[in-house]
Amino acid sequence: MTFGLATLRSGDAALIVGDHLVRLKDAGESRDVLSLLDDWERALPRLQAIAVAAAAATALEESLLAAPYVPRQIFCTGANYRKHVIGLAMGDPSMRSPEDAAQTDAQRLERIERQMDERAKNPPYCFIKLPSCVVGPTDCVILPRNVTKPDWELELGVVIGRRARHVPAAQAMQHVAGFAVVNDLTAREQIFRRDAGAIGADWLSGKCFPTFLPFGPVLVPRQFVPDPYALTIRLAVNGRVFQDESTRDMLIGIEQQVAYLSDRVQLQPGDLICTGSPYGNGAAFGVFLKPGDVIEGSITGLGRQRNVCVAESD
Repeated sequence: MTFGLATLRSGDAALIVGDHLVRLKDAGESRDVLSLLDDWERALPRLQAIAVAAAAATALEESLLAAPYVPRQIFCTGANYRKHVIGLAMGDPSMRSPEDAAQTDAQRLERIERQMDERAKNPPYCFIKLPSCVVGPTDCVILPRNVTKPDWELELGVVIGRRARHVPAAQAMQHVAGFAVVNDLTAREQIFRRDAGAIGADWLSGKCFPTFLPFGPVLVPRQFVPDPYALTIRLAVNGRVFQDESTRDMLIGIEQQVAYLSDRVQLQPGDLICTGSPYGNGAAFGVFLKPGDVIEGSITGLGRQRNVCVAESD
């Protein structure tokens, strides 16, 4: 039986089965989600049995759901959707290079498309995001007072279920527990600092503000996701759809991302990989988040988020 693993605002772990929830403690399972992930190979069959036998199910209210858990480590893969990178490069002035000034838009587009073809042959570009960014699927997103271009990036999240070190791509999926919805919010103007030059991107300032990672509503075991490259990622702001793309546009696959990361760090159960954002971010349209905006995002079979933006208070 298909289910999602969630955490309620009360702190209780639960299974979401259809439009109902089952509190795990009512079925004799007292562990939280992260503890279950630490013992995932044995925990999964038990969770499946609880889902099949569920009798004490109650109607699901989405407002009851917190983030599934707080990961120990969060990794993000940048510039990993072909159409997304092309859209940013063409639409965001801060990403233009001196070379761009000497080219027409058609020439720039052709050059950037060639770069994307080459990028797909190379290792992923990964960075770290802080666990303190995590909030739930219906929590408020706080827009910092020192950020002028807060942007959205709805993405497919990959949850690790087994320790992984030097794992080849062919075996990577064996280390994946499941998938979830994540929104890798970004302070767009703070990523590339004019004063930093060749030092590189400032991911702390660009990505790590509190509430900048809505996560959930559920963790769906990978066994219930037949093809993670055939999912639709859809995001709207105030009812206007900006992102409506497929995971098939991913440049570097999940398996390669897991292999790359495991060659550099020890991946732990519960670690979260944000696999990159498809086309449709605000920077591509010159539209950024403001107080009162409502962000609604969903991924096929993984649930939906609804986050209201509020200004940071003094």
